[in-house]
Amino acid sequence: MKKEIKEKDKEERLLKTAFELFTEKGIKDTSIQEIVDRAEVAKGTFYLYFKDKYEIRDILIAKKSKKLFKDALAELRKNYIVNLSDQVIFIINYVINELSKVPTLLKFISKNLSWGIYSKTVLKIYEEREDEEDSVYKLFLKGIKENHIELKNPEVTLYMIIELVSSTCFNSILYHDPLPIEEFKPYLYDTIRRMIEGK
Repeated sequence: MKKEIKEKDKEERLLKTAFELFTEKGIKDTSIQEIVDRAEVAKGTFYLYFKDKYEIRDILIAKKSKKLFKDALAELRKNYIVNLSDQVIFIINYVINELSKVPTLLKFISKNLSWGIYSKTVLKIYEEREDEEDSVYKLFLKGIKENHIELKNPEVTLYMIIELVSSTCFNSILYHDPLPIEEFKPYLYDTIRRMIEGK
C-alpha cells in the first residue's frame, strides 16, 4: 500500500512539474530531462507513466479541462436552475470566468476545451473510472430527455457548443477579438440557446 502511495506521488509530481514548465517555457522548449530533474525523479520513472512529453501534455489538458467542468457542475448544483439552456449557459459562463482569471491555463488548454468532456481516448487507460453520472455530458443528455427537446444528435450538439466556446473565447479573452469577453458573451449565449432549443 505504501509503495502504491509513493508511486502515485511520483506520478502527481511529474504532472505538476510538467504543467509548471509547459506554462513557463512552452512545450517545445521543455525537455523530459528538465521535467524529471525538477520533479526529482529518475528519467526511467517518467517512462513508466508517459510515452513522451506530448502524452503528458494531452493528459494534462484533458485533466485541467475536466476539472473546470466538474467545478462548474458542483457550482450549478448549489443553484436552482431547471431550464437546460440556462444550466448549460451557467456552466459555460463559469468555465469562461475561470479561464479569464488564469490566462496561462487558457493558453495551455488552448482550443482543446472539449477534451474535458470528450477525453475518453486521452484518459482511457490513464484514469481510474470516475462516477460517470456526475458529468456535463450526462446532465445534457438527461436534460434533453426530460425536456422533450428534439435534437437529431445531442452528443454532436454538445460537442459543437464546447468547440464553439473553446475557439471563440480563446481569441475573445486573450485578444479581445472580435469583442472583449463580457461584450461577446450575449452573442455566444444566444447562439448556444438556439442550438439547444432550435429557435
